[in-house]
Amino acid sequence: MEINFSKIKVIAFDADDTLWVNEPYFREAEDKVAKLLSRYETENKINQELYKIEIDNLPYYGYGVKGFILSMIELSTTLSNQQVHPKIIDEILKIGKEMLFKPIELLEGVPEILESLSSHYRLIVATKGDLLDQERKLQKSGLLSYFHHVEVMSDKKEKDYLKILKHLEVAPEEFLMVGNSLKSDVLPLVKIGASAVHIPFHTTWEHERVCESEKSKTAYQTLSSILGLKKLLTVK
Repeated sequence: MEINFSKIKVIAFDADDTLWVNEPYFREAEDKVAKLLSRYETENKINQELYKIEIDNLPYYGYGVKGFILSMIELSTTLSNQQVHPKIIDEILKIGKEMLFKPIELLEGVPEILESLSSHYRLIVATKGDLLDQERKLQKSGLLSYFHHVEVMSDKKEKDYLKILKHLEVAPEEFLMVGNSLKSDVLPLVKIGASAVHIPFHTTWEHERVCESEKSKTAYQTLSSILGLKKLLTVK
């Protein structure tokens, strides 16, 4: 569905899997942990249990790698009936630290589109995750200079976006969110009267998936690449 973007003043970008690669590193870590714990359960069961623990822990740890590490450790103690060897705990911690220091792999077209849009709009980052980790990634990405404001959010619901709009002193119709998650980056924005662009990433965390009925009833724009924003917003 076509949307009129002529009133947009502020464009917010999600970070993970919108500006740079992130989710595949979680899937890679899951595979490593499943192999470490294969003596206790099948890989499929291990993945199911880890997802359940992650979701249960969200109110305590929030989103990000650190909470994921704690959930993997809890998984190991649960599956082993508290008999897991300390060496396995050490390996899980090693896997987590490797995730935190992965090189930043920018998605295609990201620097180019930020350069094009920065002279026409106020650009911000609005992302979930651990504050220290996201700050580190932004610094390493080389993109920080393009952004007027960086918001690391504990969640991405309507009330969370309304807080950002109030802080930035912009109306919903002046705000555009760009991200890979329908659940976090699109649906809440449409509900508060803002605009949203969905740029799907090839790997999506199960928690971020939405049912087909939600997709079909919602007005938003879908692009195959972030470079499509140039034509959508008519900038050079």
